[in-house]
Amino acid sequence: MSGLVLKLSPKERVLINGVVIENGDRRSRLAIMTPGANILRLRDAIHPEDAKTPVRRACFAFQLVLSGDKNPDDAHLSLLRQIEELSQVFTDTDSRNMLAEATRGLVEKQHYRALKALRTLLPREDRLLATRPS
Repeated sequence: MSGLVLKLSPKERVLINGVVIENGDRRSRLAIMTPGANILRLRDAIHPEDAKTPVRRACFAFQLVLSGDKNPDDAHLSLLRQIEELSQVFTDTDSRNMLAEATRGLVEKQHYRALKALRTLLPREDRLLATRPS
């Protein structure tokens, strides 16, 4: 079996190609066989009011593409700019690798892959903002 396998907890919600699906009362597994399906676990979603930092704003922008609220072609240049702006702040090797992965995901129109790479920067951003002088 190939494709993406989602393991869902009871009552967990997931967005697949713009449709919200809620799991039943038991754990389950779904195999997504269609390449290029847009998938977002709603428990991982960033809400608009929480998109207040550069990484969260970039993640939210990718979520809008995955949810179908933004056209991927129209958003492409803006998403690329956001990744480039993040590369001005996250200069360590590991962060650069994640930003390169996000860029590859964007260029290859694999928006979930790009979002996944950007999400790895959230703890680093939180640490940077926590150490910022007031």
